[in-house]
Amino acid sequence: MTSQSFQLGKHPTRLDAHQPTPDDDEIDLTQLTRTLWRGKFFIILTTLIALVIGGWYAYSVAVPLYTSTATVAMESREEQMVDITSVMTGLSGDQASINTEVEVFKSRGLIEKLVVQLSLVEDPEFNPHLRSEPRLSVSRFVEWVREIIGLPPELKEEPSPRRVMDTVIDNVLEAISINNIRQSLVFRVTAVTEQAEKSALIANSLAELYIQDQLEIKFAATEKATVWLTDRVSQLQVQLEAAEAAAKEFNAQTELVSPEALIVLNRRIKELRDRLRETREDEAVALARLNALIDAKEAGDFERLAEISIDPALTNILDEANASNVSPADSALIENRYQQVLARARLEAERVSNQVATLQATISDQEARAARQSADLVTLQQLQREAEASRLIYEFFLGRLKETSVQQGIQQADSRLLSQAVVPLGPTSPKKPLILALSLVLGGLLGSAIVLGREFAQNTFRDSTELEGKTGHTVIGQIPAIPARRRKNVLKYLTDRPTSAAAEAIRNLRTSILLSDIDNPPQIIMSTSSIPGEGKTTQSLALAQNLTGLGKKVLLIEGDIRKRVFAEYFDIQDKKGLIAVLSGEAKLEEAVSHEPTLNADILIGEKTETNAADIFSSERFTRFLEDLRSKYDYVIIDTPPVLAVPDARVIGRSMDAVIYTVKWDSTSQRQVREGLKSLENVQVRVTGLVLSQINAKGMKKYGYGETYGAYGDYHNN
Repeated sequence: MTSQSFQLGKHPTRLDAHQPTPDDDEIDLTQLTRTLWRGKFFIILTTLIALVIGGWYAYSVAVPLYTSTATVAMESREEQMVDITSVMTGLSGDQASINTEVEVFKSRGLIEKLVVQLSLVEDPEFNPHLRSEPRLSVSRFVEWVREIIGLPPELKEEPSPRRVMDTVIDNVLEAISINNIRQSLVFRVTAVTEQAEKSALIANSLAELYIQDQLEIKFAATEKATVWLTDRVSQLQVQLEAAEAAAKEFNAQTELVSPEALIVLNRRIKELRDRLRETREDEAVALARLNALIDAKEAGDFERLAEISIDPALTNILDEANASNVSPADSALIENRYQQVLARARLEAERVSNQVATLQATISDQEARAARQSADLVTLQQLQREAEASRLIYEFFLGRLKETSVQQGIQQADSRLLSQAVVPLGPTSPKKPLILALSLVLGGLLGSAIVLGREFAQNTFRDSTELEGKTGHTVIGQIPAIPARRRKNVLKYLTDRPTSAAAEAIRNLRTSILLSDIDNPPQIIMSTSSIPGEGKTTQSLALAQNLTGLGKKVLLIEGDIRKRVFAEYFDIQDKKGLIAVLSGEAKLEEAVSHEPTLNADILIGEKTETNAADIFSSERFTRFLEDLRSKYDYVIIDTPPVLAVPDARVIGRSMDAVIYTVKWDSTSQRQVREGLKSLENVQVRVTGLVLSQINAKGMKKYGYGETYGAYGDYHNN
């Protein structure tokens, strides 16, 4: 250490412990490796423990389990010996069908058949009600507690057979697994039990029950379809017979011979209509001729009359008679012949009119008959279609019935047993080598995690570099733990072993303090800490003893007037102390005791009702310190912890040097930061930090052996 490092006037730059540095987020692999190496023995221990536990579990606790697998091939039956897909369909082989069959394998109904067939209800492996209760169990503990508190024993309800069956089914389902081989229609039926023969028996039985279940389902479906089809065919036969009887009865009650006869009738009506039209034309002609004859007679137009009558006799009579001079005889002949022609014309007109009326009546009658027969024909055809439809349905279901009857004897399962499960030669679990390997790995990981977790959770200081980095203050001393069981033996140890590591550390601390300010060497030195038990008092005594070794006059003041621990080091009785001196009750020379072990003067603390902080902040205390400067070369004041009471903050304002003790691997970082901050808040400058009570073995354990204790050959402990 150089004097420049401990200049009191040059206050070191504080590092904010909460301010992240650029390297905070980085993982130091070297440091991580060192941490693991430091904890190698603990890691080896946890690994060995894990290995022992794993071996104990694998060879003593774990129950051997045997695995056996049967394979079942599902056949995609797209064609049947007889086409009856409505009754028995094959499996399509798509993923949905495969998933469905896997669930069928694991159906509770099928597993219940397996349980019944193999009497697994009587097997303790699957029926927990048959197992003997272990010595250590929750139920036994509950019974024990109830017995202790005086409660009656809990009555155990006997489980019902159905509940037992459900429990066994659940356990069997856990013992089996169904897997489909990818890109195939092959299933693996795997059973895992505590017995090799039982595993093979369960796997084979389940595969056979699955195939048998398919056949039973098909038999049941075929039988059900046969019964339904038989009943349906009987009903359809009755309906067909009724429809045919209705058609025949209707046909017998009508005059309709056939549709062809209706066509002939319609053709005849058409011919009658044509004749009626021609007859009406003839009637018009006859009536026109009759009227023309009458008009020509009345007009006396014999030429016109001869032309209309178209009668040769009348034409000859008119030709022979003189048109301009008709004799009475001619007139009589003409009249007579005219009447004959007129009568004949009237008769022709009446005859034609009668024909028209007759044709009209005949047409009306034929049309009514045709309409009636047409309606009957429609009704008959509807009845015939209904009968035909009934016949087709009847024939269809009759054919299905025959096909189903044939299928009753030729059903085939959609799956077949590809290979039977064989009895395994050895257990498949526990896998002892794997358990041992995992135990080694997990033990190592657990040990490493504990070591790293303990390291990362460490909130104390184990190294001076870490202490300087976290606080921003220089470490001016590292004091090892002094192997003295009682405090009174500390000074004796340092006296008897002046070349020990502890004695050398005190001398180094002394040198650092004296060189902290070369221009103004500190004369009044305060020793404090964050909390009690950090070794500041022992450090103060050792420093006083060391300073007297230089031939200096030293005064050691007990500034902790509340606890007054000097009584544990020295046997000083009936002596005034610091309070008496400050109050003027006694002079300094009267209160001071010379301790031969230290070869220094001691001023003990006294109990007082006055607040200690008020005493130390008084002018009397300041004058008292100034008086001590003239009488002693060095004054060391052992003050109370900073976080406990404010005394050290008050006293420190009048000190030349302040040493702040931090107990190795004990005082938390937060306590140190808060203690230093409380001093800084009242402008008390800390000269340096002292890492005290260092455990050399602990330093090596934590991997700091290369920075501490490397010079042990120079020390005689």
